[in-house]
Amino acid sequence: MTAPRRSGRPQRKGRPAGPRGAGPPRGRQGPSRPPELDPARMAALELLTAVRVRNAYANLALPAILRRHGLRDRDAGLATELGYGTLRARGLLDAVIDACTERPLHRIEPPLLDALRLGAYQLLRTRVPPHAAVDTTVELVRVDAGSRSAGFVNAVLRKIGEQTEEAWVEQLAPDPKEDPVGHAALAHSHPRWIAQAFADALGARVDDELDAALAADDARPVVHLLARPGEITAEELALVTGGEQAPYSPYGVHLEPGGGDVGDLDAVREGLAVVQDEGSQLVALALTRAPVDGDGHRWLDLCAGPGGKSVLLGGLLALEGGTLDAVESAEHRAELVRRAVDGLPVTVHVADGRTAPLPDAAFDRVLVDAPCTGLGALRRRPEARWRRRPEDVAELTRLQRELLAAALRHVRPGGVVAYVTCSPHLAETVGVVAAATGSRGKQAAGGEGITVEQIDARPYLPDVPDLGPGPSVQLWPHRHGTDAMFLTLLRRTR
Repeated sequence: MTAPRRSGRPQRKGRPAGPRGAGPPRGRQGPSRPPELDPARMAALELLTAVRVRNAYANLALPAILRRHGLRDRDAGLATELGYGTLRARGLLDAVIDACTERPLHRIEPPLLDALRLGAYQLLRTRVPPHAAVDTTVELVRVDAGSRSAGFVNAVLRKIGEQTEEAWVEQLAPDPKEDPVGHAALAHSHPRWIAQAFADALGARVDDELDAALAADDARPVVHLLARPGEITAEELALVTGGEQAPYSPYGVHLEPGGGDVGDLDAVREGLAVVQDEGSQLVALALTRAPVDGDGHRWLDLCAGPGGKSVLLGGLLALEGGTLDAVESAEHRAELVRRAVDGLPVTVHVADGRTAPLPDAAFDRVLVDAPCTGLGALRRRPEARWRRRPEDVAELTRLQRELLAAALRHVRPGGVVAYVTCSPHLAETVGVVAAATGSRGKQAAGGEGITVEQIDARPYLPDVPDLGPGPSVQLWPHRHGTDAMFLTLLRRTR
């Protein structure tokens, strides 16, 4: 039954204040043996703890957690789904938990709040039977925090399980007619400012596509692999991994999620393939396809870490007889680049891309995969949406403008620069490009006398549909199945 819409703060009547009166979960009759601790759920809860306590990156922390619990295949897939899904859905889960307890969220002990989120996610967004979602979560809490805390968690989860996700959204979200962005933000568990950034980037199509864009960003993503050029074809990689060839990138393969650590795949372990979103492949390939005046195959990757695009560009240059300079400011990330490009004609420089000791006007093609908010890859970085803040944008856009200015100094007249971000935020995309080109096409920060023209990028992503009016390209998860990558191609004219 759909709950009636309410305005303002949800009513508190009948909400459990603690363990008093908390009986067994629905569907259980009388006493029974407590369930054994489930290793997949233990691993998922450990991931939530690592993200909260150590500010860990989920994708980096999870493989070690899976190994520690001895999880593989389906069990590893379950742990990944529960951990990543809970992190992605935190905003919605917190709103529902807040509606089901008298305690303000900040007064709930952080380990208990993690457990509540994990249980609520199973109740609202998985096919886990309600009794299993409640029982397993309660037992995890009982072992770590005792019966009183377990009773509190039991009572709150039982309350949450009384309604579906759709009913909770209907009850708690703003009216979609009065506040469509606010409604979509809660329904698809995004901070409102990020939902607004997506809405702004969608422009005239916002009414038709905002829900679809945020839903795709909130979904469990398909794993994308890059078949390293010259090492293995996409067809061969698909055969050995059980995946499917990507629809747009000639080097891409898609794998369904749920198989555990992708690093365990033979092709990845042996260096035949790397994990790389198809959108990242497409924007790098567009740079290689745009015409230049007499390509000498001297290319530059100005923001190379951790090395995925350098692998693609370096692999192509190995086949064509060229060289790539790869710049990364952090030594540990530069080491990742070195490992990734081992055996390729790539020279790695540890330097700030804005001041790298490289010659001016010397490179035929330059890639600026600029540091950004990462709003376009939130589906792959489940904790990131709750860490980023609106105030991050201003500092990043300054850095992006300066990096693009450096790229335009390093590219020779007649050469091409690809400016790329994994974000659809207008300030990080068209705003940076407008600042670089200026009203007369003069590059303001790149040096006196440098002029540029913007190239229509769409022809260099062949067979990719729905690329908009150009000349820049914005990819979208809901349209293209890729991260929300932005691409502008600039040719230096003087």
